Amino acid sequence: MAEHIQIPTPAGKFDALTAGPEDGRPVLLLHGFPEAAVEWSEQLGVLGGAECFAVAPDQRGYSPGVRPEQVAEYRVEELVGDVLAIADHFGWERFDLVGHDWGAAVAWSTAAEHPDRVRTLTAVSIPHLDAFTRAVREDEDQQQRSAYMQALRSSTAEKTLLADNAAKLRRIYYPGVPQHHVDDYVQRLTEPGALTGALNWYRASRFNGEIGPITVPTLFVWSTEDVAVGSTAALATEQHVTGPYRFEMLQEVSHWIPEEAPDSLTRLLLQHLLAHPE
Repeated sequence: MAEHIQIPTPAGKFDALTAGPEDGRPVLLLHGFPEAAVEWSEQLGVLGGAECFAVAPDQRGYSPGVRPEQVAEYRVEELVGDVLAIADHFGWERFDLVGHDWGAAVAWSTAAEHPDRVRTLTAVSIPHLDAFTRAVREDEDQQQRSAYMQALRSSTAEKTLLADNAAKLRRIYYPGVPQHHVDDYVQRLTEPGALTGALNWYRASRFNGEIGPITVPTLFVWSTEDVAVGSTAALATEQHVTGPYRFEMLQEVSHWIPEEAPDSLTRLLLQHLLAHPE
């Protein structure tokens, strides 16, 4: 069973779930929008049992102790800084990095900028950001899939998502996320300031620069029924990884891979870690 802890950093205290021995192989798991560390419940248990020290924080805006008010404080530079600050707290010189959705975007950026710190990268659902940016710019299918981002950046997004007992927020999780997780996420995001913190990731995002090639061993897992990410960027991701690369496509699975297909994802993740022990 995962343990609840708090991780002190210069930005504030992150709430987190951990599993496994503290002297085990360090694995950091980053959740997506609009979720929390609990999305990694299944993976935490298995990793802990495999003698890894797995840590899944509630990220900036999601942790009450790290919920700045200014949109600029949710830029990717700050989010990458949080990853390194958490690793530094545990004294990790190198660690395995796993991310889903927005957590994957942060993981791609961290691996690009700090390959000396990242032993392996596992990105779930979100392709390499350069491939994704090009698809948003040039691919009509991806443009349609990404149209929702503008709505989430609007000043009325909180009101819209929380109206009628958070009906539209709840709809985001369908299908794929278990109901007990949905209830947990909605409860968290209805706390004062929580949904604004989560939405500020979108408001601060600017996919207008290149992060460059990824040199660390990389596993990318994408699913065919992902409504937010099409095949164009997913298939193009290999062009942006110069290190060892593995691409896995899960059939008939939605965007919510860690919760909808936990066994498949965990098996792939363990294989990836075992293939790259150093």
